[in-house]
Amino acid sequence: MNTYCGCPVIRVVPPFSYQTGQQCTILDDPTRIPIYRRQAPFRSLFRKFFLRGDIPISRYYGPGAFRQFINWHVPPNKLMYQRYLPLFFDGLCESTYPYREFARNGVREMIAAATEKQLLCCLPMLILPAKRALNSKDPDVIIATLRAIQQLVQAGPWIGRCLVPYYRQLLPILNLFRDANVNLGDKIDFQGGHRLGDVIDATLNILERTGGPDAYLNIKYMVPTYESCVLNR
Repeated sequence: MNTYCGCPVIRVVPPFSYQTGQQCTILDDPTRIPIYRRQAPFRSLFRKFFLRGDIPISRYYGPGAFRQFINWHVPPNKLMYQRYLPLFFDGLCESTYPYREFARNGVREMIAAATEKQLLCCLPMLILPAKRALNSKDPDVIIATLRAIQQLVQAGPWIGRCLVPYYRQLLPILNLFRDANVNLGDKIDFQGGHRLGDVIDATLNILERTGGPDAYLNIKYMVPTYESCVLNR
């Protein structure tokens, strides 16, 4: 036994190690895993191309500017979707003005102006930017990305089915934050429908309805607590 001036020396040892069985030791606190910590913001490709002038958009200041944010120099349906829609999806991870508003409004307007064929051609290129935005673990960014996914799968009858193979890339973060709701008791919820947990549930319901017969099993595999909104009606 190690002693100092006749007194035993107490050592701090890491938990779950062989040293825990030794004498004159105390356990250190286990290391916390920051699974809910927001990732550090990074410079997206959307910002880089926007500052370089490669994206034909600017701020709109005409009549109705409070409803329309983007001034399109080229109509959205005339753009090459395989090039520009992945760039706008990459900008969904932005949390800085005005890149955040340009990316979110651009995604919404491009999906609204697209045909199902245009969206299906660029669907595989949207998965990585969407996954990167979800993995930022920023609730505001996650909600914006889920809104874009909801609009995307409802833009055509086959888009939801083609998205099913990519559930393993998109749904882990949804499983992590699905219970991120606040129990208000008998108080009024003024953010109803805008909380992260509510948006996740709405997204999973839309994915199940639009994903075909295999959607529920694939959602259940990635989100075990999810209950079907189709089978349990």
